[in-house]
Amino acid sequence: MQSVTIDESLEKQVIDIAARAAEIIKDSPFQIDEKDGPVNIVTTNDVACQEFLYKELAPLIPDAGFLGEESLQDLDHPCLWVIDPIDGTANYSRGINECAISVALVQGKEPLLGVVYNIFTGEVFSARRGAGARRNGKPIAVSGRDFAAGLLCTAMSVYNKALAKTCSDIIYDAYMECNDVRRFGGCALELCYLAAGRCDLYFEMRVFPWDYAAGYLILKEAGGELTGFGGEVLDFTKATALIGANRRDNYEKMRAVVEKHMSAIPYKE
Repeated sequence: MQSVTIDESLEKQVIDIAARAAEIIKDSPFQIDEKDGPVNIVTTNDVACQEFLYKELAPLIPDAGFLGEESLQDLDHPCLWVIDPIDGTANYSRGINECAISVALVQGKEPLLGVVYNIFTGEVFSARRGAGARRNGKPIAVSGRDFAAGLLCTAMSVYNKALAKTCSDIIYDAYMECNDVRRFGGCALELCYLAAGRCDLYFEMRVFPWDYAAGYLILKEAGGELTGFGGEVLDFTKATALIGANRRDNYEKMRAVVEKHMSAIPYKE
């Protein structure tokens, strides 16, 4: 594989591509289809955005592969672009501003570059490995809040409602010890909000690599903690349960709450 230079220039190119993709789909009409029933939908703009990202990103690193939410898998490469054309499709389809384009470049289990671009507001979060995290080009860092003052971002495993009771028990126990709970409806932006100090704790039962790959790097470069279940190192090719926090002690406490109710991940994919 050719040497990959992960520098400010590449970061700006990816941000520009995400911005142009957002302009294409922001106000465009679309149709909605169901993937696995009404809780898991896809719009024609999800597909159009992914096709645009594929076309524009491919020349940047010619021998990189792709993993995308909308049936895009070309994994036999040392580096992968991991992309979600619209993270928060349910929000997007209703005109709710909590939705984003998420683009990550990963090499094995190491993320190299991450960009999360809010489709409606233009707010952009980005990071390169070892170069810190940024919001609209300015450095960001996690908060210093303790667990009692923390806001928890979470969800209820909407794609598999059989897991809702376990999620509910975890959320309840965390809620009783933290400040409050938030549900924005998109993993990528929620991880960025944790990176920027807007919230402080994170748990979601089942999240896919295109949801978390870019946000993971942004959060880590901002000083936060994020793993899979049981402290699993993320490999960016499979779904997992995510546990995160602004500080190590808060992460350990959030992990303990999760493991009180789960002994293993209750799904295969």
